[in-house]
Amino acid sequence: MKIFAKEQIYHGDTLTTQRQNISSTDLMERAGTQIFNWLHMRMQGAQVPIHVFCGIGNNGGDGLVIARHLITHGYNVFTYVVNCSDKRSKDFLKNYDRIKNVTKDWPTLLSCKEDFPQIHHDDIIIDAVFGIGLNRAADDWVKALFQHFKNSKAFTLSVDMPSGLYADKVPEDENGVVWANHTISFASPKLVFFLPDTAKYTQQWEVIDIGLDPEFLMTTETEAELIGKYEVLPMYQPREKFAHKGTYGHGLMIGGSYGKIGSVVLSTRAALVSGAGLVTSYIPHCGYNILQTVLPEAMVLTDANEQLITNINFDIDPTVIGFGIGVGTDKKTVSAFEAFLKENKTPLVIDADGINILASKKTLLKLLPEETVLTPHPKELERLIGTWKDDFDKLKKVKAFVKKYNTVLVIKGANTITVFEDKLFVNTTGNPGLATAGSGDVLTGIITGLISQGYDAVIAAIFGVYLHGRSADIALEDFGYQSLIASHVIDYLGEAYIDLFKKPEQPQEQKENEEQQGPNEEMYI
Repeated sequence: MKIFAKEQIYHGDTLTTQRQNISSTDLMERAGTQIFNWLHMRMQGAQVPIHVFCGIGNNGGDGLVIARHLITHGYNVFTYVVNCSDKRSKDFLKNYDRIKNVTKDWPTLLSCKEDFPQIHHDDIIIDAVFGIGLNRAADDWVKALFQHFKNSKAFTLSVDMPSGLYADKVPEDENGVVWANHTISFASPKLVFFLPDTAKYTQQWEVIDIGLDPEFLMTTETEAELIGKYEVLPMYQPREKFAHKGTYGHGLMIGGSYGKIGSVVLSTRAALVSGAGLVTSYIPHCGYNILQTVLPEAMVLTDANEQLITNINFDIDPTVIGFGIGVGTDKKTVSAFEAFLKENKTPLVIDADGINILASKKTLLKLLPEETVLTPHPKELERLIGTWKDDFDKLKKVKAFVKKYNTVLVIKGANTITVFEDKLFVNTTGNPGLATAGSGDVLTGIITGLISQGYDAVIAAIFGVYLHGRSADIALEDFGYQSLIASHVIDYLGEAYIDLFKKPEQPQEQKENEEQQGPNEEMYI
């Protein structure tokens, strides 16, 4: 799913009005009506007090449309205009006039704290104060209004995005942002829904279709893309009937040190289970018996040193090499890695201490093959690119880094973002159960295994992140957040592959209706 930038959304609105020969007021009516339909379908006329707070711009106009439809359908509605400026958008004014025609109670004007209405925790708040056009912090009394929403504990539904939240930067004061339970976004989600600094402002979100120009939606290239099942399904490469193990490549995992051989076990096993034809582990000699015992499917090469990687030398021709898991940062290991990079031409996936070594000797970054995949956690990323002031600054620095060194960088987190060139691929799978030792080693193995099979490095990173998170989501049903461990992610990887081809289950109510009605003739057309 595309994630449109603010300027693109404005352009899409303009194109839609031109190509469909409608006014901007008509488009506002369409948007507000869709949100009313969403509410009406769920509330079915329930007489819960609904407080609709409207700004004086186009987001407020959307709110007035919603309020008007709620009133005409008999809901218990209280409408307010948040008078934060003397200016009014023309579409707001048109809808302000329209709402007067359906109620004797004009919208209440709010201009200070003394005007705030009482809100019960069982009420509903519709937040339509500010939209994507916001470019400055709210006034203090408006911030107090947003805190009034929060303190009421009433269910809060935000229109397009939580008021006070910018589309393209982090807010200065979290008290100046509405904390929404649910946000209904027009045409596409907003990037701020997925960043650590700003995702907290909406617990859930969904997108509704307001009929924007189809050509605009199809042809507009976006900087960010949301990655779910339907985005990764075309990436999947089915197995060939007459394939053999050599068809799916030979992955080499280099890593481990005394006390950290388990990380190589995890990454090697993940590479195998993800589908690599052959996988060899290159480890210190102390891990030989461990690997040979717990992973009979893997081959093992060892360093002459008992406890460290000190000399990377092998006589195989791997398709891809994963490096860094549990390897440590001993001077001998650093020297061995540097010597290896000077000679290596094989695609790389680098994680953990491999990234720490690169961060400590940045001249080594110039030795990386094109499209090397880097998978840092937040602290490793900071060592690599330096500190950042907020998430947008972080993305800016990552994009500059990726361009400079022609790498693929995976920003691991709750919504892991894969960055390549100017593109951001935002993952939708995964859960807090992945905050456990070894989950990053598993991801490194999965991505390495996919590249081994012939997947392009960028696709392998995007697809690998998706599979990693989806496997954890499936495993969660059996283990819960606290008891999920990295090995479970590998165990359920096959289920994650199978899940790609499962159709979504119908709601029980829909199933029962179809059974009562019998087969539909259209099913056979």
